[in-house]
Amino acid sequence: MAKNSISSGAGPSQRQLRVGELIRRTLSDVLARADVHDPDLNRHSITVGEVSLSNDLKVATAYVMTLGGSDSQAAITALARNKGELRHLIGKKLTLKYAPDLRFRLDETFDRLDETRRLFADERVQRDLVARDDDEDAGDAPAGDNDR
Repeated sequence: MAKNSISSGAGPSQRQLRVGELIRRTLSDVLARADVHDPDLNRHSITVGEVSLSNDLKVATAYVMTLGGSDSQAAITALARNKGELRHLIGKKLTLKYAPDLRFRLDETFDRLDETRRLFADERVQRDLVARDDDEDAGDAPAGDNDR
């Protein structure tokens, strides 16, 4: 019997990535235009960094953060409170069979990026990187010695 053509890889499928990007753009537009009738939500400037979907495309997790990172928890609470209206607006704008259930999480990408920068700026890490570059340069044989 032939194997199923669905990939069993660990990463998301092309369809998940494509639909996630469509939802991210649509959600960003809805939030930027303040289409939701909630003053608590509209007072926040929210950035949607990424939307990941479940395998069946029925659950979408949106990773969001507020401008400047201030009051992010209040923004996530307001988004969760209005997820029904947001889901309705997304379903109206996209041509999906089902509008996915929305979940909102704090986007910690920038925090991890700052931590990575801090680690690379550490004196010990810089010393190790320089030593590794020197080892790689010393491992190169002079031209012509090993060409026989």
